Amino acid sequence: MAVIEAEALTRTFGEFRAVDRFSLSVERGEIFGLLGPNGAGKTTTIRMLTTLLAPTEGSARVCGFDVLKDPGEIRRRIGHVMQLVAWRGMLTGRECVEIEAALFHVPPRLCRQRAEEVLELVDMLPHADKLWTAYSGGMKKRLDLACGLIHKPEVLVLDEPSLGLDVQSRHRIWDYIRSLADEGVTVLLATNYLDEADRLCDRLAIIDHGKEVASGTPAELKRSVGADVIQVATGTTERLRAVIEGLPWVKKFLEPQEGEVHIYVEDASGALPVVMRLCLENDISIERILYSQPTLDDVFLAHTGRELREDAEEAA
Repeated sequence: MAVIEAEALTRTFGEFRAVDRFSLSVERGEIFGLLGPNGAGKTTTIRMLTTLLAPTEGSARVCGFDVLKDPGEIRRRIGHVMQLVAWRGMLTGRECVEIEAALFHVPPRLCRQRAEEVLELVDMLPHADKLWTAYSGGMKKRLDLACGLIHKPEVLVLDEPSLGLDVQSRHRIWDYIRSLADEGVTVLLATNYLDEADRLCDRLAIIDHGKEVASGTPAELKRSVGADVIQVATGTTERLRAVIEGLPWVKKFLEPQEGEVHIYVEDASGALPVVMRLCLENDISIERILYSQPTLDDVFLAHTGRELREDAEEAA
């Protein structure tokens, strides 16, 4: 039986539909990603699954319990690390974790021991007795992870876990999340970072405007594009379209933003010199040209006509 299930999950705010008939099924020990730009509906979906927000329509179960009928049972079984770092005032790291343990009814005789264990897991034990206000952003994020793990949750829900962190801290947290899944913890991860989803997720759903636009493993999603990608930056996109679009070896021609086109072809290494020759013959200026294998951004672009990366940067 799936640990997390949702069927046609929907949430509206007045006339605005933040999540639109979204369904998913997540197995035990799996890292499942919700990938999409800010405003896509990821956090609203997480708030419904963690019982912080009631669905307008649809149903969901976590650890076998209904989000509307048994919210208390679900909360006892999940750890939730929110997007924004929690404000913890003038407490030490150890005090933060021990208070969290008490809130989750960890037996008093075990609080100290469990606090030591989770602080060590996230490499925060050497800093446990420093004030929270003295921590760096990465240390605060790791402390939030420790607080989310103090009661040994069956499900760990992470909303943008590496937001604002430096590269070293991001990779440390990624390694730790993967180790939790290897131990059987089910992880639901919301992110708008392509590299994070690609590296961590066993499966993922790409969300746009509250709807699923594609789902599968990262490898499956990239294969679904079915082509290499030639990216051309030029001031004459319409002329390039007139020359290139419709040729038999061009599978798709997209213009995700002004002055840039993506040409999807079967074999970019063979098509690239042809594109350059056609541009030269037709007096089409090339500011930049490169080719690559499909990425998750290409999957999003193929389904929506725009780049996930650009949406995320504009919304940030």
